[in-house]
Amino acid sequence: MPQSEWVRGRPLQKVSGTYEHAALQAELAILVRAWACGGRHGRAGTEWRFRVFPPGEIVRPLVPDVAFRSYAALAEDAPPQAVAVPLGAPTVAFEVLAPHELRSDVDDKIRTYLRAGSEAVVVVDPATATIAVHDPGGSRIWREGETLVHDALPGLAIDVALLFARARR
Repeated sequence: MPQSEWVRGRPLQKVSGTYEHAALQAELAILVRAWACGGRHGRAGTEWRFRVFPPGEIVRPLVPDVAFRSYAALAEDAPPQAVAVPLGAPTVAFEVLAPHELRSDVDDKIRTYLRAGSEAVVVVDPATATIAVHDPGGSRIWREGETLVHDALPGLAIDVALLFARARR
């Protein structure tokens, strides 16, 4: 059964994207999971459901395309039920934009993740071949020819051109 998220005060069913969306999600997952698990930073996975709760708001499900949760936020020896569907936001949420998504829905998810404690939200835009990172201090866009690095992902470097080139194969 397809996942649902709570966005802008309503349930929103996640819809499968295009090949490009799937390929970008897979490439990101490979990079982030290798970095997270190999460097013992935390856990990473695709379509991982989180129960997020910004202060003073309801608990709601969000399902990022790729998520990283640090061991500082969810201990390495946490019980399996705590890992399966964590209560709290991912440390970093990755969203790959799909042509059918409304920008207002994406912006709501970004704000919700950050209010709920995410250190960063990474938005990959296949249409412009850019990656925007939103964090509590603001936003920055990386383009082809640049390498994304961010304090929330210490030691991880994402070559923007290479990511998009690999996804286009």
